[in-house]
Amino acid sequence: MSAATQGTRRHLFSIAIILISIMLLGGCDDQPVRSNSVKTLTQSQQFVFEPVVKGEPIIFPQDYGEHPQYLAEWWYLTANLKTEAGKEISVQWTLFRMATSDDELTGWKTPQMYMAHAVITTKKKIWKAERFARGGIGQAGVSLKPFRAWLDNWSWRAPTSNPFPGELEFSDDDMLARLNIKQDGTIILQGDEGYSQKHPLLGIASYYYSAPFLNIDGVIELDGEQYKVDGRGWFDREWSSSMLSAKQQGWDWFSIHLEDGSALMVSQLREKGQTPYFIGSRSWPDGTMVTLDNNQIRMKPMHFREVSGISFPLSWLIEIPSQGLKLQTSVVRRDQWLHFLFPYWEGPINVTGSQKGKGFMELTGYEEQ
Repeated sequence: MSAATQGTRRHLFSIAIILISIMLLGGCDDQPVRSNSVKTLTQSQQFVFEPVVKGEPIIFPQDYGEHPQYLAEWWYLTANLKTEAGKEISVQWTLFRMATSDDELTGWKTPQMYMAHAVITTKKKIWKAERFARGGIGQAGVSLKPFRAWLDNWSWRAPTSNPFPGELEFSDDDMLARLNIKQDGTIILQGDEGYSQKHPLLGIASYYYSAPFLNIDGVIELDGEQYKVDGRGWFDREWSSSMLSAKQQGWDWFSIHLEDGSALMVSQLREKGQTPYFIGSRSWPDGTMVTLDNNQIRMKPMHFREVSGISFPLSWLIEIPSQGLKLQTSVVRRDQWLHFLFPYWEGPINVTGSQKGKGFMELTGYEEQ
């Protein structure tokens, strides 16, 4: 093994140890057993980060960029695509930033760490990869003028400070994607003008906005075979210093494009022994949006299936009477357990019922229950 290879592996191992340390910051008496994938999003008991304040405006283009004064944030893209022959291919690409302390150091001493996930899914197979990097040395980050979000050679670039239109490119082993991303609608500020409450009583919240109306086309290569693809995408941005209370176990999140052209986001945050807390919205490309509060959303798991020894609710009934919606979801592929450093289930879904649709589902906090 070369010295360079040994050095790279030592560097990645060091970052992994640091990230694991982040996940342990939420220690508190009388907590339930919680998964590694959500511990990092619990309020730090050791460091002081900026709070999420109701009424603080989201401002563009600056809020396309980084917020290092907060504990964690992500740039999250999903897409349901088709080839010219009609084969369905789904894509998830996420860049995470996490702070290991509240120090304002730079260069190699920066507390800002980055993690990126790339996942491509067909009905029969999943391709996935995970990478880590340190901020402050040019290996990863998000910059404006023009927009660029990157980790190593995985990169989302745009000619202006706005990520749309832009181009996402990533490759790893037997997968490659070069995708053009165009916005066909407005930015949606989730919750109360971007203030997204996560708990009914405590001041747990994030800043959260979405771009649910994206047109995506480009090229995907899987196991040496190349496909031209196009379809619809969804972009989510969140940042916070405390996205879960110490007793919340995780969330079940859905992003759905409905056949009438609207977009639906619903999520429940689970707490053992308590009724889940619901958040959501329904939006349209012209900017019309209906915020769905905790009393308007009903979510019920219909079927649990075992994946990698863990029981997941892979089929759901989602009802929103005020919107006339009664939807049933089903997964495209059952085994979408992403055994990354922060493990979670994530994958494309089909929707039937009062309307048809396609989207993505994310399930966190199940691995250690």
